Amino acid sequence: MDLANCERMSSRPFQVFTAFLLALALTTGCGKKEDAKVAKVATQVAARVNGDEITVHQVNYVLARSQNVAPKAVAQAKREILDRLIDQQLAKQKAIETGLDRSPNIMQAIEAAKSETLARAYLEQVAAHQQRPTPAETRDFYDKHPELFAQRRVFSLEELSFVVNDDVATELRGQFSKARSMQEIADWLQSRGVKFVANRSVRVAEHIPLEILPKVQAMKEGQVLLFEVCAGRFQVIRIVAFKAAPVDEATATPRIQQFLINRRSREVMFEEMKRVRKAAKIEYVGEFASVASAKEPEVKSKADAKAKAEAVAKPKAFKYSWEVEAQPKSMEQFEEQSQK
Repeated sequence: MDLANCERMSSRPFQVFTAFLLALALTTGCGKKEDAKVAKVATQVAARVNGDEITVHQVNYVLARSQNVAPKAVAQAKREILDRLIDQQLAKQKAIETGLDRSPNIMQAIEAAKSETLARAYLEQVAAHQQRPTPAETRDFYDKHPELFAQRRVFSLEELSFVVNDDVATELRGQFSKARSMQEIADWLQSRGVKFVANRSVRVAEHIPLEILPKVQAMKEGQVLLFEVCAGRFQVIRIVAFKAAPVDEATATPRIQQFLINRRSREVMFEEMKRVRKAAKIEYVGEFASVASAKEPEVKSKADAKAKAEAVAKPKAFKYSWEVEAQPKSMEQFEEQSQK
């Protein structure tokens, strides 16, 4: 087999070329070159599912979006991701075989996902080039939130979470002042037919909603407080115990900077959408036309106010753990640490 024949064969589909790989490897002058090409292609494919390829890039994409994968666990994580992608591909193939890809609902869902992805990508691009917070801004945030840092605590909590209407909420506030224990509150809720979720947990300060954290921080052991999380949604918290777990400024600085960048990015995205919406020609049609034209100024004002509040509001929690390995996972661990 001469060199010209070898080059023609290398341009055929990968499956045909592979069949002659051994013969080509024995061919003087072209074997090494073609083997290098095959090796390069092979490294880009992680698996084939009924002929459909799953690439290494797909595996790496999912891995990059995974959180808290330790370096020593990357190889195992990749294998698990590949198995999930194989299952996904098999399900996709069956969906296509049965014609689900032509279903109006599925087509609409695919288009909605595409629109959401593109919109999110644009906003992320807008927010991508934010300046890092200055040392003064970082220090200011640290100083203004001692409950997250200098005076940070680990709490052992008992909680009741539930939703009630306005009438029961009014009665609840009066009843709460008379209750002497969590059990009495639970019994009262049951007597009113209110469904609730009871929970006992150990939480670090940064995993408690920021809007209630200062009040939780000020509570004493055994104290019970009622919090209205939002309209009609309540939470009763009892402090069983707590332990000091301060974080110094040097340790906190990288996390604070990322937190401030995220908050600034939300503000920038809000302003960009406000600008784009103002420049756009938006026409309400059909059943939305009359309502929009009659209440457009009011609706727009409320929508802007709500969006602005959501954009600049603090996240529900700071959402960072400083000593992941040392965090107590149960009451027993908490009690053991408290005795040290």
